[in-house]
Amino acid sequence: MVTQYLEKAGLTPYLEKLGFNLVGYGCTTCIGNSGPLPQEIAEVVDSKDLSVVAVLSGNRNYEGRIHSQVKASYLASPPLCVAYALVGTVMCDLTVDPLGIGRNGEPVYLKDVWPTAEEIETLIASSVAKEQFDLEYGRIFEGDEKWKSIPAPTGTLFDWGDESTYVREPPFFIDFASTPTAAVDIEGARALAVLGNSVTTDHISPAGAIAVDSPAGQYLVEHGVPVEEFNSFGSRRGNHEVMMRGTFGNIRLRNSMMPDTEGPWTLHVPSGDKMSIYDAAMRYQREGTPLVIIAGKEYGSGSSRDWAAKGAALLGIKAVIAETYERIHRSNLVCMGVLPLQFKDSDSAKSLGLTGLETFTITGIGSGIEPGQSATVSVTRQDGSRTTFDTKVRIDASAEVEYFNHGGILQMVQRQLLSA
Repeated sequence: MVTQYLEKAGLTPYLEKLGFNLVGYGCTTCIGNSGPLPQEIAEVVDSKDLSVVAVLSGNRNYEGRIHSQVKASYLASPPLCVAYALVGTVMCDLTVDPLGIGRNGEPVYLKDVWPTAEEIETLIASSVAKEQFDLEYGRIFEGDEKWKSIPAPTGTLFDWGDESTYVREPPFFIDFASTPTAAVDIEGARALAVLGNSVTTDHISPAGAIAVDSPAGQYLVEHGVPVEEFNSFGSRRGNHEVMMRGTFGNIRLRNSMMPDTEGPWTLHVPSGDKMSIYDAAMRYQREGTPLVIIAGKEYGSGSSRDWAAKGAALLGIKAVIAETYERIHRSNLVCMGVLPLQFKDSDSAKSLGLTGLETFTITGIGSGIEPGQSATVSVTRQDGSRTTFDTKVRIDASAEVEYFNHGGILQMVQRQLLSA
């Protein structure tokens, strides 16, 4: 429909002359599928460590989401995207600075080309019709020949295929017990990352393009997927192997355990080995070491992405200790069996001197959980000194207690189905 009404409005040839070709629909840009930058530009961005930004009319502007080399993104209306592209920089004030120089040698300003509301309404009335919607949505379930040629399995159960890199059987019900095990205190945990304020779900579980040198990219390479067919994390969310490797995989993540470094990196303690967060988590799992995340304010802000909690659970993270939480992400953590703890009063990682090199023991859980109760965190530093601090258990309702006691809402629902 977009193609139809842009062509009917006579806008397509002019947009294309400016470089605005219609190449995709929906989440193409805001999910990181706009494609690579020209090689010569990409090389300069890297070599000079440039702060490159995007202007887009989508609804997501997280760090690194539009493109891995784009540090910041600004949301604007579609006409403003065109205007900024004409200027070529965001370091301007479009209310006073010209867009460029016209054929007559005089500056052209935004006010000179900006359409009136009446002009826009007239164009919409002549270009957008009910019949366009009827035509496209009337055949939306037919699919093209590729869709029609896909063999469709039958039966009541899905036939998981080991060869698929898009949809794999998740591990949530492997070795599934018919009754839940009692909650236990967390002993001898290590910090996987120590994070600051406003860590978004896009930092925790990026949805954009998959880098070839990332753990997720290497997994796809090992499974014979060519780089041009990597697609995005958002497209491969049916494969937990990809999503686990992408958890805390944002290239702009800042982990204070790795100062002066951006990206999905951490220290394995006590060895001091520097490695990707995924590789460290897998090493800790082999060693039988539970994990915690330490964070600041607004942990889990942004879009409510369930994989930000699923990925954390699959990495072996048993608890998050943060100053404050975004409402939905806190709930998602509980629903995946990850314990959300909140620093009390004015406590924080900084005030308590937490570096991530300590071991953590969390008590007060094994004897039973009540909404809003306290839990004690005992910290043992590398020099052997110890300290303790109290936290608030952010399991806020009795229903959430039941989710957590089952190890997560998926397990609870499965047990309810089996019992019925």
